Amino acid sequence: MKQQCIQVDKKKGESVRKVLMENGALDTSVRIVSDESYIYIPLISAVDLKDLLFEDLQVTEHDFKVHEKPATLESILGHIPRYEVIGNIALLESDEGDLETTAAALLKVQPHLHTVLSALSPVEGEFRTRRFTFVKGENTTQTVHREYSCKYAIDMEKAYFTPRLATERSRILEQVKDGEVIVDMFAGVGPFSILIAKGRPSCRVVAIDKNPEAVKFLRHNIELNAVSNVEAVEGDAKEEAQRYIGVADHIIMNLPHTAQEFLGAAIVIAKPGTVIHYYDITPESDLYSTSLGHIESAASKAGFAVELIGTRIVRSYSPHQFNVCIEVKLY
Repeated sequence: MKQQCIQVDKKKGESVRKVLMENGALDTSVRIVSDESYIYIPLISAVDLKDLLFEDLQVTEHDFKVHEKPATLESILGHIPRYEVIGNIALLESDEGDLETTAAALLKVQPHLHTVLSALSPVEGEFRTRRFTFVKGENTTQTVHREYSCKYAIDMEKAYFTPRLATERSRILEQVKDGEVIVDMFAGVGPFSILIAKGRPSCRVVAIDKNPEAVKFLRHNIELNAVSNVEAVEGDAKEEAQRYIGVADHIIMNLPHTAQEFLGAAIVIAKPGTVIHYYDITPESDLYSTSLGHIESAASKAGFAVELIGTRIVRSYSPHQFNVCIEVKLY
């Protein structure tokens, strides 16, 4: 496509381009081209160059190629699909329609992705795992996820992990002071524990999980992130609590739906001044009251009073249900 342009010596090309850009005279819809001696800078048609021209510039015509706009999911599919990215794996919602077409678009638009999966089940079972179906790319459920300077090796079918709590994990880190003891009662592959350990090297972190596969990855991730202040414990938090009586400054209870069953164990680990970060799935009609009542009841049995520090909605979980966090201090 021929159009008006400025022919300029290569040494002056960048300075001329900047002046044209600042004055709205540069046509950015096509690519600047060059040969051995000159750069050809495309102009918006009918632009007045009287006040812009440098010496030794020549207005001429040249062939230019239009910039190709990068493909987007919306331009390919006509909509933006629901998915999340864990490492180099994209996880599509199972009701996303034509999974093959959507997966192909994802792999095209995001070259760092190697695999597209779709969930066959919700989080289920004693070890809180999910089942997946392979859609496109490399047939694997293993990846390495990077988050806040940490790396987490994961097998998505063997241990639960969600990137949607990244901000929440960072928020908890900001509450932890140097030298404190943190007990992560349901640590999984270690996203809370390792981030805190790395961000607060003087702290001691006890990371507990019942799922042996999760603990295997947890131990690997401790090495992967070169943190020496995390103790990985395989076992039921109710039983393991007896080994850590009254040690915790912070207790992380990220086990939505069933954290209530472990409040007694959390109180064993606690001491006056302990902060409990309690996560639950609650209906919008009762976001905090019932859950807070459970915490207060468990604390009262052990002679603790409860000070409510804060409540927050972490994310939407399903229609009319939310993943919430309730934070209290015992005294």
